[in-house]
Amino acid sequence: MARNNAELVTQLNVTQHFPLDSLLRYCSSNISGFPHPPTHFVVSQFGHGQSNPTYLLEVGSHGSVLKRYVLRKKPPGKLLASAHAVDREFQVLQALGAHTDVPVPKVFCLCNDPSVIGTAFYIMEYLEGRIFIDPKLPGVAPEKRRAIYRGTAKALASLHSANVDSIGLGNYGRRNDYCKRQIERWAKQYVASTSEGKPASNPKMFALIDWLRHQIPPEDSSGATGGLVHGDFRIDNLVFHPTEDRVIGILDWELSTLGNQMCDVAYSCLPYIADIGLDKIQEGMERAGLPKGIPSLPEYLADYCSLSGRKWPVAEWKFYIAFSFFRAASIYAGVYNRWVKGNASGGERARYTEVLANGLIDVAWEFIERKSVLPQHPPSDAHTRDYSKELVNGNDIQGLPTQGKFVPSQKVLALRNKLIKFMEEHIYPMENEFSKLAQSESRWTVHPAEEKLKELAKKEGLWNLWIPLDSAARAKNLIFDGSNNGLSSDANDLLLGAGLTNLEYGYLCEIMGRSVWAPQVFNCGAPDTGNMEVLLRYGNKEQLHKWLIPLLQGEIRSGFAMTEPSVASSDATNIECSIKRQGDSYIINGTKWWTSGAMDPRCRILIVMGKTDFNAAKHKQQSMILVDVQTPGVRIKRPLTVFGFDDAPHGHAEVTFENVRVPAKNIILGEGRGFEIAQYFDTVFGKYLASSPIILDEPNFECKLSFKVDAFIIVSIYSTIIRGRLGPGRLHHCMRLIGAAERGMHLMVQRAVSRRTFGKLIAQHGSFLSDMAKCRIELERTRLLVLEAADQLDRHGNKKARGILAMAKVAAPNMALKVLDMAMQVHGAAGVSSDTVLAHLWATARTLRIADGPDEVHLGTIAKLELQRAKL
Repeated sequence: MARNNAELVTQLNVTQHFPLDSLLRYCSSNISGFPHPPTHFVVSQFGHGQSNPTYLLEVGSHGSVLKRYVLRKKPPGKLLASAHAVDREFQVLQALGAHTDVPVPKVFCLCNDPSVIGTAFYIMEYLEGRIFIDPKLPGVAPEKRRAIYRGTAKALASLHSANVDSIGLGNYGRRNDYCKRQIERWAKQYVASTSEGKPASNPKMFALIDWLRHQIPPEDSSGATGGLVHGDFRIDNLVFHPTEDRVIGILDWELSTLGNQMCDVAYSCLPYIADIGLDKIQEGMERAGLPKGIPSLPEYLADYCSLSGRKWPVAEWKFYIAFSFFRAASIYAGVYNRWVKGNASGGERARYTEVLANGLIDVAWEFIERKSVLPQHPPSDAHTRDYSKELVNGNDIQGLPTQGKFVPSQKVLALRNKLIKFMEEHIYPMENEFSKLAQSESRWTVHPAEEKLKELAKKEGLWNLWIPLDSAARAKNLIFDGSNNGLSSDANDLLLGAGLTNLEYGYLCEIMGRSVWAPQVFNCGAPDTGNMEVLLRYGNKEQLHKWLIPLLQGEIRSGFAMTEPSVASSDATNIECSIKRQGDSYIINGTKWWTSGAMDPRCRILIVMGKTDFNAAKHKQQSMILVDVQTPGVRIKRPLTVFGFDDAPHGHAEVTFENVRVPAKNIILGEGRGFEIAQYFDTVFGKYLASSPIILDEPNFECKLSFKVDAFIIVSIYSTIIRGRLGPGRLHHCMRLIGAAERGMHLMVQRAVSRRTFGKLIAQHGSFLSDMAKCRIELERTRLLVLEAADQLDRHGNKKARGILAMAKVAAPNMALKVLDMAMQVHGAAGVSSDTVLAHLWATARTLRIADGPDEVHLGTIAKLELQRAKL
């Protein structure tokens, strides 16, 4: 429950604390509008807080309105060096109040003459408002709690945005090496406070000091996070408006200076980790349970990062939190020392600060020993959205439209939130581990954590989300006798997905695309999705039971063998692999390459494209057949690399088939129906008018164009068989590329706000800002194009949607390449290394300009439809 400021005071006998006449004379002379002569003068002390004694002055005279002021002074007695500098408090409050919009009380006067009331003091305005003593906000409505924490983050971001040089605080402290200096300062203070054994020194504190000295982040010495630091920023040092959920005053500036602002951020987050009571330390809200409406620590931190333009501090967070606990422990030790000497401003409450100091030291060590303390990325894209507004360009804070055509349903939003949370808690933290294994001598093995994550994804209902409604319906009838799942009673373990449309899946597939490791964890990765879709639509009951169910369960993986090294395989009529019938078997001979997934130790089944009749009509020669990789004659010859990446353990293999005998029942749909399954389109159009057309036959593009610029444009394209095999699968790569580009944008911004070139942050260079803005424009319009393609696919089917599908396939990889290239450029040499995911994401995007159908093929489709529309 909020407390009004006036409720936090205790009335005093003023003569026991101040020379009354001297104080009144000083106020009358130095405060404009001070009631004179005062006939009413009441002094009360604020009991909340343990630092500089703070008092409420209520003054009135005959016929005048009662006025309130706040006096803040140094404590009496012998004090630790550099502590309780009220003159610095006055200086910073005066500068912020006069030159910025940072919410602070107005200051009236500073008195350094101890003869007035015994110590230095200053007087400021009294703010009528609410102070929330308990960060759990008891008695506050859930929606108000969220707004209060957002207001807290906004106030901190406002404070940190102050340009200290322009407001006269450029010499208020040193901006670099702040943590290094603070560690030494508070270590010295702790030694001084415990030198007489009251409190007794704690050996764990000295071990903590040593750990901190060796973990100082590089940004501390560079000053990248330097600026004005409050030093004691927490919710109970804020005054909120009496009725509105916004901060009107930031109080208690005793520890303010210039330095590393992330220390303020971490300190404000301590209630999530530890509940510091009057006499003991308990578990914080993070583990004890968040009251409804209060954001999680990552959500609050994301609010701040979004508002301040800060990078996500995942690498440094453990240090900053441990540092905050260390400093708080040193402060409490000092308070206890003052209590023993009889000059602690908190009175008897200071009795327990020795216990609190030691408790905080223990909490710091517990936090240090945690394996993970933050998700790898901010939740719900907070880093790219301005939380100060409910809408940003028509989108909500998650980057989703809130009105118009592409508003996701509540069902999709719930799945998306679960997916984002899963990525943050499980995928991103494991990326380095997956990558290390993929680059080791054991790279063709599966990380044990992957299988555990797959089981967790099933339990979370995030399994097989890609499956189209119509495909699921056919499978229900064939293998589950019409039920949604004949293999499990767990409602969340639905093998046939969540019943999503292509548009609905697009919102989720994008999130998976942010990590190269994510799709397979949710059983949503290529080539398995395309192969499963072939079986879902065209497999018979026996094939579904033998191969589809294990694939749906994630027990095995698969490969698609079509491309051949000796021919341009985008024109599938060139394929030379033979599939010859002998009795109740087929004999397969040929060589395939770029058979993605075949290197995976879990790969058990290949769908092979070959010719069953070399003399049939050109598009009736090809068939698809299921081949068990353990069949004699199947040889995984070698892994292939994509720009140096072998994508272990998944891999892209060259595979030879030498007299491979498989049962005739393994043929899919029947002989000569391979093109039908693949929905291959031989798009020949226009009228041949040119006597000598120009021929472009580029092996890199694997397509053949015949054209001449004349009164009519003549184009003949032998199109590719899309790697997704079918309509919905055709769009999955585009969806994932949107996510890859978002990952690139995030890393780009993080780098730009933390690295300096030529005396300023990269984010402050005009050329970067222009390029970044262009990237965002490209990304947003491509996302809309992909969503539109998915929507048309749902409403009109593959054939009618083929034009916009082709547009998406051209736009998505080219956009992703532009964004990722920019991100790599901002990272410099690191961008092209394996130290970030950028190079791998870029290589994948570039490959898809071929693997998902050459641009030239898709452009030809688009052009043909344009000409048809014009009726040329």
